[in-house]
Amino acid sequence: MPWSKNDYPDSFKNLDNAVRNKAIEIANALLRDGYEEGRAIPIALSQAKQTETGGEERPVYEIRKHDEGWQLKKKDSKNAIFIEETKDNLMEEAKRYVNRNQGELHVYNEDDSLSDTLYE
Repeated sequence: MPWSKNDYPDSFKNLDNAVRNKAIEIANALLRDGYEEGRAIPIALSQAKQTETGGEERPVYEIRKHDEGWQLKKKDSKNAIFIEETKDNLMEEAKRYVNRNQGELHVYNEDDSLSDTLYE
C-alpha cells in the first residue's frame, strides 16, 4: 500500500516534514521494487535522514540532575537550556526543543547513569 503525506507509518510521525516526505518517497519506491513493508520502512527512514541532513552529525542534548532540579543542556556545554524542578516537568519541553533542533536526546538517572536515548 503506497503511503502519502497524510497516511504514513507510525515511525515517521516525529520526523521533520522534509525528512518525512523523503522517507515516504523512498519507502514507496522500495515497495514498488518488491521490498516488504517491514524492510522498506527502516531503509527509507535511514536514507531520508541521511539525504535531508547531508549526513551531518546530529547535536546531542542531555537531561541531567542539576542543583535546582533537572536541566536540559547540549552535550559538553556548561550552560543549561532549560531547568525544571522535576525530570517529568522537563521531559515534554525538552522533547519539543530537541525535535525542533533535529537532535538526539540522552536522558540520565539521578546517579548519572544513562537511562534512555531518544531520536537516534
